[in-house]
Amino acid sequence: MSSGKINVSVENIFPLIKKFLYSDHEIFLRELISNATDATLKLKHLTSIGEAAVEYGNPKINVKIDKEGKKLHIIDQGLGMTIEEVEKYINQIAFSGAEEFLEKYKDSAKDSGVIGHFGLGFYSAFMVASKVEIITKSFKDEPAAHWTCDGSPEFTLVSHDKTERGTEIILHIAEDSLEFLEEGKIRGLLTKYNKFMPIPIVFGTKQEALPKPEDAPEDYKTEYKEVENIINNPNPAWTKQPTDLKDEDYKSFYRELYPMQFEEPLFHIHLNVDYPFNLTGILYFPKLAPDLQIQKDKIQLYQNQVFVTDNVDGIVPEFLTMLKGVIDSPDIPLNVSRSYLQADGNVKKISNYITRKVSDKLKSLFSENREDFQAKWNDIKIVLEYGMLSEPKFYEKAGDFVLYPTIDNKYFTLAELKEKLKDTQTDKDGKLVILYASNKETQHSYIETAKEKGYEVLLLDSPIVSHLIQKLESDNENLTFARVDGDVIEKLIQKEENQISKLSDDEKESLKTVLETIVPKQTYTVQLEAMDSKSAPFMITQPEFMRRMKEMSQSGGGGMFGMGNLPEMYNLVVNTNSELATSILSTENEDAKANLVKQALDLAKLSQGLLKGEELTSFVKRSFETLR
Repeated sequence: MSSGKINVSVENIFPLIKKFLYSDHEIFLRELISNATDATLKLKHLTSIGEAAVEYGNPKINVKIDKEGKKLHIIDQGLGMTIEEVEKYINQIAFSGAEEFLEKYKDSAKDSGVIGHFGLGFYSAFMVASKVEIITKSFKDEPAAHWTCDGSPEFTLVSHDKTERGTEIILHIAEDSLEFLEEGKIRGLLTKYNKFMPIPIVFGTKQEALPKPEDAPEDYKTEYKEVENIINNPNPAWTKQPTDLKDEDYKSFYRELYPMQFEEPLFHIHLNVDYPFNLTGILYFPKLAPDLQIQKDKIQLYQNQVFVTDNVDGIVPEFLTMLKGVIDSPDIPLNVSRSYLQADGNVKKISNYITRKVSDKLKSLFSENREDFQAKWNDIKIVLEYGMLSEPKFYEKAGDFVLYPTIDNKYFTLAELKEKLKDTQTDKDGKLVILYASNKETQHSYIETAKEKGYEVLLLDSPIVSHLIQKLESDNENLTFARVDGDVIEKLIQKEENQISKLSDDEKESLKTVLETIVPKQTYTVQLEAMDSKSAPFMITQPEFMRRMKEMSQSGGGGMFGMGNLPEMYNLVVNTNSELATSILSTENEDAKANLVKQALDLAKLSQGLLKGEELTSFVKRSFETLR
């Protein structure tokens, strides 16, 4: 028997480990199972190159709870260690790694997001155990070793009579960590961190139905046998070649990742790259609601099939964090803080690669089956529009597949739109005006007026549309977007011909004076226009620039400072060629004149969805009175 002191200068390293990792002390299980997996895969490698003269077999990792003895066992059939190796790896190397880490980070570790992402490995066991034992037998023909340590720098190391190859770690669970003796807790942790690890992990047993015999009687009751419960899938879809997977395989993997998700994904993107870094994974486009309150943190990051985090900011471009799926890369430096991650060159390359891969997939989906792509457009557009705004590399490629739907469910790319509209919607100054609506219902009358003129109207209804069109305008010369209710149609797309006004200049002046005394100045600017006599007599419009700036400051970014809080301002456009304009002028009675103007204003407000509350009630009452 030998005993000794672990060569360590920080006497109180165990309390430190416990204190530092307290916020995340469940990772001890991930670390110990990762070590067991490593030991098993190393043995596989050594047997395959002829360095280890033993049978690799079908090794598993067993996790067992001994509730009465307050012990948790983790048993592998891997490489094992000799007494000398325990001395070297457990007492010197692993410990100096732990000590060095804590020395270096003890001031900053709390804030750096670093905890749980470093090779503290074996010693994380002391976060939950008051004593740890290792019983290990090497694949070499040497006696087994038994190491014991109670969380002080003292340890004992003796030989043991274990005969089967591999390592058993026994954690004597501390009084403040007894939750780790609960079956549900351990199952939850194994499912969270080790669901896709490459070696089968056995936790308890389960009942499996035996096949029904051919000559079974009618009242045959299914018989069960007890089998090992393997809780992981050692060969998840992302570790396979895309050519070996069918569409159904991708869908069933999605269900495995998100058991509570009932909707199928729209499509998937299989990532598979080995240069200039290693990265595999599968990303899924889920159905997305049209608002931006989207659940992020649905992409899981793995390192060699070990779950690391579902906070992938910095690794996945921001707009794609709305997707779901898995990314696995041994090249992402996980033992460092998040700020380092974001500055790391490799990580930037990974982010760019994922952007490119997603762009290519979208382009091929669009080219191969445009109808299907159009059918999915409304479910994916928010991600792509956000991508165009936030990721220059994505914006460059977006022209190939980003669509602009019309009110009548026709879909065009920007290039197709320019071609289609250039003859009809170019104004007198050579500018192409693209008309759009944000709401089919409330802007119905404006849309109809535009369609009567033979114009196309797009339906752009996402919350970031004002930011997007601002960008498109600045990148495309002689192109402007105008919402259909931004002005009268003749003004939105100005052609050469001017309508002649029925009213003389004096009559126009007196009409304007009448209107301005009745119409509330703080909300409406009165504008007289000579239009077609069949056009609406009163129309409310909202100037594009003001409305867009207001929307942009409300949806964050862009816009002018504080514009989101400005009161709503509208133009009241009065058609001087309408019969109503003439009636208002010729009505002598002041009250009757005021009633005409108020009723017309209310009707204009009604068509814009602006007549609400008390005003709507009194309008309805007034309208009924005229029916007597």
